[in-house]
Amino acid sequence: MTFWTYILRCADGSYYAGHTDNLEQRIGQHDSGQIEGYTQRRRPVTLVWSQDFPSRIEALEAERRIKGWTRAKKEALIAGDWDALHEAAIPPSERALRLRSGRTEEGNEPASPSPFVLSEVEAQPDAPPPIIVLVRPQLAENIGKAARAMLNFGLTEMRLVSPRDGWPNPAAGPASSGADRVLADAQLFDSVADAVADCAHVYATTVRKRGVTKPVVTPEQAARAIHAGPGRSALLFGPERSGLETDDVALARTIVTVPINPEFGSLNLAQAVILLAYEWSKGESLASPPEVEIDPPAPHEELEGMIGQLDAMLERANYYFPPDRVPANRRTLRTLLTKPGWSSQEVRTMRGVLSALDGAKKPK
Repeated sequence: MTFWTYILRCADGSYYAGHTDNLEQRIGQHDSGQIEGYTQRRRPVTLVWSQDFPSRIEALEAERRIKGWTRAKKEALIAGDWDALHEAAIPPSERALRLRSGRTEEGNEPASPSPFVLSEVEAQPDAPPPIIVLVRPQLAENIGKAARAMLNFGLTEMRLVSPRDGWPNPAAGPASSGADRVLADAQLFDSVADAVADCAHVYATTVRKRGVTKPVVTPEQAARAIHAGPGRSALLFGPERSGLETDDVALARTIVTVPINPEFGSLNLAQAVILLAYEWSKGESLASPPEVEIDPPAPHEELEGMIGQLDAMLERANYYFPPDRVPANRRTLRTLLTKPGWSSQEVRTMRGVLSALDGAKKPK
């Protein structure tokens, strides 16, 4: 099966990156407004670049990296201008250093890259998503729930160290609620050291330092460091019952601790994973609920009509009593009804309710 990463140019001149397994159908959905969110409010859209991949994970990884690129880098990729793409990838600090030292790229130009050259043209690649490492997890159901938490926030790479009940385990699938590809691609290791061997940065999640002296950061601080890169990062999570052991924490460079109620510091495995995954996702362009414009407040005349209708009903129902409190009661009701900023539709709805209560809409 083929998967695609693509870039659309929107009507406002901005760019949108996505991935799909049916390119023609997905572009049609974007252009017709069937996909809620960014492109729906910026139509028409035009496909300006696409590249096929053999797996969804590779396409998703390409989408993530492109979304983090500057406009100049995206336009260089669209144009197939590899020199410009290479230049746009150089960090400003590195470019300034080259200018001060007189260094140039002349005589050292990169060879013509392959059609998709994200890793080849970047002087400093965008930091890849962190790897979630579950150390000696006890229940397959918890592995499935952790996979669900990961995929919710765009993480797909899971590594398992000596799961108690073995792997693969069919009990994990139902608990993942559809995050099957995370489970299918999960890698199995015999030791924590093997699981993080290719990672430049390792973070151990624990509420206790366990006698190991290491920097301690919050999930938010860890997420910022992971995005800053370079190199792969791994987040270690210990067994459900006891958490990471001291030897596990010793392998990490940094400890991640969640600020939590000192009187009840119990997090289950999936909760811990979702906290760190969410913090990491803040630096990504994940889908958000579509913005919905709020209707403007109704003209004051309409609001006065509703208040007058209610006042007449209350008058007939002998609500206003004693007589000396009538002005104060009316003022309180008016204040209550003018606070929400009712729209015209809301006023009409409320007046319909009042009419029904007043008997104007009795069944015929």
